[in-house]
Amino acid sequence: MGIYIIFGIFALISWAISNQLKNRFAKYSQIPVNNGMSGSQIAAKMLSDAGIYNVKVISVQGQLTDHYNPTDKTVNLSDAVYYGTSVAAAAVAAHECGHAVQHAKSYAWLTMRSQLVPVVSVTSKYMQWILLAGIVLINFSTLPLGIGIVLFSLTTLFSIITLPVEFDASNRALKWLETSRITNANNHYYAKDALKWAALTYVVAALGSLATLIYYIMIFVGNQRRN
Repeated sequence: MGIYIIFGIFALISWAISNQLKNRFAKYSQIPVNNGMSGSQIAAKMLSDAGIYNVKVISVQGQLTDHYNPTDKTVNLSDAVYYGTSVAAAAVAAHECGHAVQHAKSYAWLTMRSQLVPVVSVTSKYMQWILLAGIVLINFSTLPLGIGIVLFSLTTLFSIITLPVEFDASNRALKWLETSRITNANNHYYAKDALKWAALTYVVAALGSLATLIYYIMIFVGNQRRN
């Protein structure tokens, strides 16, 4: 039951933050930037100002589907951000370009995360089944659970490494938005607040993953002590 309680608690927190994030973005999407530039134009300008000319800015479908793809060097913006001329659109576009700047400057944390992507993508396919087998078979052998814990620790490490990557991208975005005068004293706070709530989703994910990892480790250690 312990694992379900952990999942339930963090699922509730994640839902609350996600709901707040959507509400904030809906609100800040109604506040225009001063110069009327769209998210795509803002992204192009930030990349140009950073001396990056080999990254394309493209539109993708969906809501809050914005991301930077280091593989094909594309800043992918949802339609609302790509065509939007609001503070919310500016914040998201600049944030994703912040990742492009990290990539161009070989930002250490982004490099580490990128190296973990293929490993995590493979382990995540089998991790839950191995952990389940480890719990079921724990009275016969702790090996499956031990393997599951190692695999889960990789996904937890990935979540933790993601935090400085996301916070740094937001800091780069906010600094550029201010110095380039895309935002001003009247609306810069809204861009900062929007990115803060977006960052909180990663914080909750990392804490949830860490709490779950500790739970499995406690089961493993407890079984070892009993035996």
